[in-house]
Amino acid sequence: MNEYPKTPSTEVQSHQPGIQSKMDPQPEIIKDNYQGSNKLKDKVALITGGDSGIGRSISVLFAREGADICICYLEEDQDALEAKQMVENEGRRCLLIKCDLQHQDEIRKMVELALQEFKAINILVNNAGVQYPQKYITDITTQQLFKTFETNIFSMFYLTEMLIPYMKQGDTIINTTSITSYHGHDLLIDYASTKGAITSFTRSLSTNLLKNKTGIRVNAVAPGPIWTPLIPSSFDKEQLKDFGKDTPMGRMGQPSEVAPAYLFLASDEASYISGQVIHVNGGTIING
Repeated sequence: MNEYPKTPSTEVQSHQPGIQSKMDPQPEIIKDNYQGSNKLKDKVALITGGDSGIGRSISVLFAREGADICICYLEEDQDALEAKQMVENEGRRCLLIKCDLQHQDEIRKMVELALQEFKAINILVNNAGVQYPQKYITDITTQQLFKTFETNIFSMFYLTEMLIPYMKQGDTIINTTSITSYHGHDLLIDYASTKGAITSFTRSLSTNLLKNKTGIRVNAVAPGPIWTPLIPSSFDKEQLKDFGKDTPMGRMGQPSEVAPAYLFLASDEASYISGQVIHVNGGTIING
């Protein structure tokens, strides 16, 4: 394990328990028996929404595989500090940057800070997202619609456009789409729509970058029902009772079961893969 000096966080102050630490049961971040093998040695990964849930699991797994991590998060300071500590426990550097992805100027500042600290970004994981369940489409306000699209898909355009000039051949972009992109969701119409856009964005960007000879690969992961802080904050206790039980495996997944898909796509083992989506959903068959 390589030891690096701890990197100071950016504008992080909190003494309250993080949202993830209050979850019951606690999500599994990384499997206890997982042994790193330097698949990402000395790479630098920028992970949006890297403070909790799937993003935290990706951050810790990438660190165990030798990468330094820049975590972009919105407002959960304690979750971010906990994630930073977990990354640093793996012997890697971690920079925390507060950023509201709805605003291009904040994204630009984040990119500047990340490049100032690490000089390069080799792996971009567009993972941050929001969802607001509504029973009827008429309950989706214009404000909610704009916030969902600005956070989930517009931010990917902004961030990707700003980072690509600093990425090089062999670097990778990995987007988080969703099973809802393929199956839809009656309570998450706007969210599912953004995930459909992310799937198309992934395929189109991959083709564009390959045709322009950049050597940058673009792929996505489509999680099914995964136990993250987004779930208990979105659904009531009655809905949570059956969360994930409609999958062929009959259970919800853990972040630790999703992150390895991102690791594969970020590593050299996926050097001939671009424009693809890996489905981590408990056995649900997806044709598309």
